[in-house]
Amino acid sequence: MEELVRRIQHDGNVLSEGVLKVDRFITHQVDPELMEKIGARLAEVFADKKITKVVTIEASGIAPAIYAAQSLNVPMIFARKAKSLTMDEELLTSSVYSFTKQLASTISISRKFLNEEDHVLIVDDFLANGQAAKGLIELCQQAGAEVEGIGIVIEKSFQMGRQLLEDMGVPVVSLARIDSLDDGKVSFKEADA
Repeated sequence: MEELVRRIQHDGNVLSEGVLKVDRFITHQVDPELMEKIGARLAEVFADKKITKVVTIEASGIAPAIYAAQSLNVPMIFARKAKSLTMDEELLTSSVYSFTKQLASTISISRKFLNEEDHVLIVDDFLANGQAAKGLIELCQQAGAEVEGIGIVIEKSFQMGRQLLEDMGVPVVSLARIDSLDDGKVSFKEADA
């Protein structure tokens, strides 16, 4: 997605060889026009999969996921990283390790929102080591839902996340694929869509 690549080049900030900061338009401040285009593109790519739910993890995955869900005309569910007092029903849970936060979280979704009739599109802002998407796949599997694909806004192709997810048999589509963050510069691979 050329507009996304241009935005990364213009507003992205390489903090180290493994960390790209995109807080000007994705992870802190959100550009709603760009997010709507991202969501529409992901919906277009997965239009033939009969998606019934879009699933993400809080917090930065919510913006692209809600726009994908809107374009697909289906509900969006986000996995919570902390249990609230109102979550008193049976929960689907999984453990996820965050590379950027350097900690493990137990994520959860209420069982009442996912079931064996659901065809799920997982959407997230970044794909690095694949742990967030793997945790979401596990939640969907616990519910008996079918994961039809994973839509990623930005993939760090130099890390092993894609391979992990493809080895699990789930198709991955990334709108921007980063080949390296060497010397403070972003170099790209050809994107999937």
